[in-house]
Amino acid sequence: MGSNSPIRFQDLNLFPQHPTALRPMIQPKVEPSDELPPPPPPGYNLAEPIYPELTPRLASSDGDVYSDFYRISELFRTAFSERLQMCGDVAAVPDPHPNTRAIVPVPNSDASVSGFVFSPRDYKKYQSRSSDLVRVTDLKPEDQRYFRDSIRKTRMLFDSLRVFSSAEDEKIRDDSMHHRKTRGDLKAAALMRHCGLWLNRDKRIVGDIPGIHIGDVFLFRMELCVVGLHGQSQAGIDYVPASQSSNGEPIATSVIVSGGYEDDEDGGDVILYTGHGGQDTKGRQVMHQKLESGNLALERSMSYGVEVRVIRGLKYGNGKVYVYDGLYRIVDTWFDVGKSGFGVFKFKLVRIENQGEMGSVILKFAERLRCTPLEIRPKGYVSLDLSKRKESLPVLFYNDIDEDHDPVSYDYLPSTIFPHFVDHGGSGTGCQCLGACLHNCFCATKNGGEFAYDMNGVLVRGKPLIFECGPHCRCPPSCQNRVTQRGIRHRFEVFRSRETGWGVRSLDLITAGSFLCEYSGVALTQEQALVFSMNGDSLIHPGRFAQRWKEWGEISPIFSDYVSPTHPSVPPFDFAIDVSKMRNLACYISHSSLPNVLVQFVLYDHNNVSFPRLMLFAMESIPPMRELCLDYGVADELTGKLAICN
Repeated sequence: MGSNSPIRFQDLNLFPQHPTALRPMIQPKVEPSDELPPPPPPGYNLAEPIYPELTPRLASSDGDVYSDFYRISELFRTAFSERLQMCGDVAAVPDPHPNTRAIVPVPNSDASVSGFVFSPRDYKKYQSRSSDLVRVTDLKPEDQRYFRDSIRKTRMLFDSLRVFSSAEDEKIRDDSMHHRKTRGDLKAAALMRHCGLWLNRDKRIVGDIPGIHIGDVFLFRMELCVVGLHGQSQAGIDYVPASQSSNGEPIATSVIVSGGYEDDEDGGDVILYTGHGGQDTKGRQVMHQKLESGNLALERSMSYGVEVRVIRGLKYGNGKVYVYDGLYRIVDTWFDVGKSGFGVFKFKLVRIENQGEMGSVILKFAERLRCTPLEIRPKGYVSLDLSKRKESLPVLFYNDIDEDHDPVSYDYLPSTIFPHFVDHGGSGTGCQCLGACLHNCFCATKNGGEFAYDMNGVLVRGKPLIFECGPHCRCPPSCQNRVTQRGIRHRFEVFRSRETGWGVRSLDLITAGSFLCEYSGVALTQEQALVFSMNGDSLIHPGRFAQRWKEWGEISPIFSDYVSPTHPSVPPFDFAIDVSKMRNLACYISHSSLPNVLVQFVLYDHNNVSFPRLMLFAMESIPPMRELCLDYGVADELTGKLAICN
């Protein structure tokens, strides 16, 4: 594809090692800079200053000042260069070279080239954030679908880049014991920013961002910046600075409530939000706050009646998530003595009425529901395990609308039953890995020289067909290439829906690229399917599903020579799946032209490529209690959803 080396990302975890005597004193920033510096132009020599007028001049009158400045600069350059040389990424040019002490890239001849190598697109000029305040209202249904799809594709690109970067990082770590782990979210955000793919940079939106729904969950702070929900990567208050405002006064547009200040009080619909500033590096209040920057912006937003978006940062599992909870008005502000004895500004935020239920409330509700479902919802549960212990986790069945208990009348089938001639247990070959499978093993070769999943079992990118390690492989069940065969890993609930009859949702937060479940039933040949369809039985045709797997891992907006995978190639599928008597929870997933679930074909227990299994993966991060939807490849209505098997 026009490039001969794997993608190299800057290690953002590397910092220069300063001598002890030159260690600077760390002080908290008043406000983080709104804009990151633009990347250097193509071909720029790092030895040359970006701003020549700032190059120190050693005049006799101020030689002492500039010579000391130049000495410290040289120490920093030397330390920075030596630190990066430890990681093998750069080297310092010897002194005789005209660009003495320049940091230059070092070709890595030992780097293993993955199955796909890309060249990044030419960087566009990074667009600065506009200071124009706008409010978007009265969107038509087709406009709402357009903006939702735009947000969805942007988030999918972010997640695809993040997962891909992490997978490449894992390969490098396998080859080098000294490689340090880097953050895929920072890499993804930087690539998208440099290619001009951050959203809502041309305007500052007051109120809801079109395409972002209340309850949407974001796993990374940088993702908020990418979609334009909150433009500050560090500060909790996003605002138009006074220097950019048309009337010379700052205006706040969004805040993040995460309990970072000891004087915060979060009551849900009413928030007592503590202003910014006065903390040390350990988060302790050590000085009085000032009415400036973000604090002044909140006060001015209150005066002008400008509402702010509220994003809550919550602990979830072993990490942290950010949930959009809607619009709030600032109704009061005052200066008070905080718990640490220092003066702080407090702002009273009240949620605007007639909005959807807060995502943070739903997140906490689902957490309690996972533990004690009958205590939280005494009425409505028909069964606490629709699978009758056939799945690794129970599948709840909930109906608080009517007395229809139809799903319990079917035999639950966790995986598809294929005809005997497909040969489940026949002779076959597999990898001979005794421990973890490596990227050069037999099964990796069948997949085109790379595994389809990362170390966490997340799908790196969609393919026409994935070969997992099977019964003839010697690798353990914990192998990286055994994901779908382990069964479900999330707690699902089949529920009665007023819109589509039945629906499926999860009680857990599902991260993008995660495996959900198999779409199971009884596999029929085309001849058998023709007879069954004449009897009016429900049939699912695998070949008719929209090829949404092509969208997951699609990074052509960043890398111009990216090509969607075509290997392994598969013939036309010669079977259908009967779900009239035996089925599983996937059968109750409704259709949508804007799906959050994709179908990926997988083989692991036989080698007949004409009869793959239909495995479902998340196309985006799906919050708890949000309905799952598939693109069955059929025409739909304006609402975007249809009942399929109901």
